[in-house]
Amino acid sequence: MTTDVPSCTKKSRGRPKVFDRDVALDKAMTLFWQHGYEATSLADLVEATGAKAPTLYAEFVNKEGLFRAVLDRYVARFAAKHEAQLFCEEKPVEQALRDYFTAVAACFTSNETPAGCFLISTSATLAASSKEIAKTIKSRHAMQEQTLRQFLAQRQQRGEIPQGKDINALAQFLSCILQGMSISARDGASFESLMQIANTTLRLWPQILTA
Repeated sequence: MTTDVPSCTKKSRGRPKVFDRDVALDKAMTLFWQHGYEATSLADLVEATGAKAPTLYAEFVNKEGLFRAVLDRYVARFAAKHEAQLFCEEKPVEQALRDYFTAVAACFTSNETPAGCFLISTSATLAASSKEIAKTIKSRHAMQEQTLRQFLAQRQQRGEIPQGKDINALAQFLSCILQGMSISARDGASFESLMQIANTTLRLWPQILTA
């Protein structure tokens, strides 16, 4: 006669969850994008990323370090792709700008990310205690405008923009249009509404160049 003997083997605990840096950055980006730097606490970031506070500290040192990493991630995922629309030499200047505005408008109104521009949304709520973060965002804003300036300078050399036109002023103007589109998106404007702004700007483009 045989009897079944219950097994006393202990269940294995399984492997610890591996920290996925890119996933954590994307989740942190959503929080910063939606609520701003000041209103996003470390507790919020821990909950959103699923990582423990010691893990985040080990990877990014502090909230400021995490934000800087998120900013780099944003530039790589979104800003760089948008800016690449400008530097396609086969396109005439108006088409390059249209494609750029279209990519930006699609990002600002996407259901996959909070509305508007990450840089503008996070900088709007910065307090005096965030001087270093404010400096970082201001520097990135300057880089964005510099990209526009570089694009316009190239097109001026190709003869698509009059030689006497002030490229700096033109880059500032386009930057202001982008900021306005971001604010409108945060207020609930649709992709179509943002494209109306872009299309109006492009319809005025010949007059802008000769003004």
